[in-house]
Amino acid sequence: MGLMTGMDLSLLVCLVAIFIYVFVKNVITTQYKVYLLFHFFMMIWPIGQIGVHTTDRPHLQIIYITLSFVGFSMLGFGWLLFAKFLVNGTYYRPGRNVVLLMFTPSLLLSAAMIWNPANLFVAPVDDNYSERVYGPIFWCMLMLLVSYYLYSLYQLWKAYRSEARQADKARIFNALIGIVIMLGLPTLDLAINVGLDPWLPVIPGLTTLGIVLSDLYFLFSLQKHRSFDLVKVAQQDVVDTLSVGIVVLDEEDFVIEMNRNINPDLAIALGKRLDMASLLAGRSLDANAGEAFLRSYGEHSSERIHTEIALGAGPGPKQFLSLHAARIMVGGNLQGRVITLQDITELKSLVLKSQEHNTSLQERNRALIYMQDELFQANRKLEQMAITDSLTGCFNRRFLMQQLEHEVLTNLRYKIPFAVFLFDIDLFKLVNDTYGHVVGDEVIRRTAEAVRGALRRTDILARYGGEEFAVYLPHTNKDQAELLAQRIRQVVESNEVPTGRGRVPISVTISMGVHVVEEQTDLQIDDVKTYLKDLFSKIDSALYRAKDNGRNRVVNH
Repeated sequence: MGLMTGMDLSLLVCLVAIFIYVFVKNVITTQYKVYLLFHFFMMIWPIGQIGVHTTDRPHLQIIYITLSFVGFSMLGFGWLLFAKFLVNGTYYRPGRNVVLLMFTPSLLLSAAMIWNPANLFVAPVDDNYSERVYGPIFWCMLMLLVSYYLYSLYQLWKAYRSEARQADKARIFNALIGIVIMLGLPTLDLAINVGLDPWLPVIPGLTTLGIVLSDLYFLFSLQKHRSFDLVKVAQQDVVDTLSVGIVVLDEEDFVIEMNRNINPDLAIALGKRLDMASLLAGRSLDANAGEAFLRSYGEHSSERIHTEIALGAGPGPKQFLSLHAARIMVGGNLQGRVITLQDITELKSLVLKSQEHNTSLQERNRALIYMQDELFQANRKLEQMAITDSLTGCFNRRFLMQQLEHEVLTNLRYKIPFAVFLFDIDLFKLVNDTYGHVVGDEVIRRTAEAVRGALRRTDILARYGGEEFAVYLPHTNKDQAELLAQRIRQVVESNEVPTGRGRVPISVTISMGVHVVEEQTDLQIDDVKTYLKDLFSKIDSALYRAKDNGRNRVVNH
């Protein structure tokens, strides 16, 4: 009994020393808290074993035995939780439901061992627990521990066989060795000291020794691989606060680091190889830009390359990401890449809305331009209608008088000669009575065309009223006016107007009054309208003299 107690005590002191070392030498992070919880469960076993062998009182012995096996049963939960961190990496954060699922079986069995109904957990031999018989609850506890360890072993082996980095494989392999040590020695203890107890002598402290050896191995592995390095944790915390997703690849495109801002839809995982072509497939906003990106990516371009992708299928909302890739070069050799993914959904939405708005504005502008053009054309037609005669296409009397009001003042001020003709068609009433108003209108229209053809480009021809026309001739002296007047008269006289099918064409003559303002004095005009009224009165008198003198003639005032 003294040998067993001394061994357990030595191993307990060793466990306590390891606990203190870890507590003092390391900053306690979440991962270290998990390890220390696991370590605490390890220390419960030797405490209980020491207590059992230091007292003869059965009620104290059962307390120590129960304490030992409660701690031992909790080792399964502690190891499984610790293994989860070893498999999933430093930044693993298990959910509450996952922890409860792992913890509940150990808790229920611990409660059953503490209760020990009808000695189903453990029964004394001769009223003393130094020699004891284990019941069904004990074997259930062992089966649960074996289940915990086998499942942990499976998780570690699966992680080791996956496409993990070499450093991760080394850490997981060490954990596999640790679990073999932890599982092996307690199994040997069970086989020798329980199963073969009638035939073999008791070998004390095997389970405690297994716990201590595995604990030392875990500690060595953690220190060697710096799995819970605070600097790495701090760096990861800083990276996780960034608004962009960051993925670090090694030279073979395996993911060695990533922050939490990576969209799960991208299916990027630590230890897995990142296939950039698969990542871009069906997600590139521009197929040509995506192909150019992949070419540069495959050629190990030294430049920082960029493309844009969209996540989300169907008509629903999409997430737009800007993807950048940059090489990590050490000594001229490619060591890996840094991939950054920035969410540009809001910016893209603003750009798309801006484009839609611009398109809408362009359509509205085109409609306005079309409306403005139609309005301009309508205004031109209205303006043309306002200043022209609908039958002949000549200017009307209103436009002529407006032009003369301006032109006469200018001519008089600068002493520029000008002339005004006034003529009408001879015997036009007879034409209407003989051939009808349709032919009469045709005579008026054709006469206007003939006169327009005989005038200069600067001259203004206007229908003065009925069959009467007026002509304004700027920069025209008396001789020029006489020549132009005679030419107009002759053109009209030689012009033939058709009168209908089967009828002989007719020709008409005109009588014209002419007034030329050539020799000007410093005449002051108070009212230009009165001046023009007097001017046309003089021309009208000349016109009537032409009619009285036999028609088809020109009379100067």
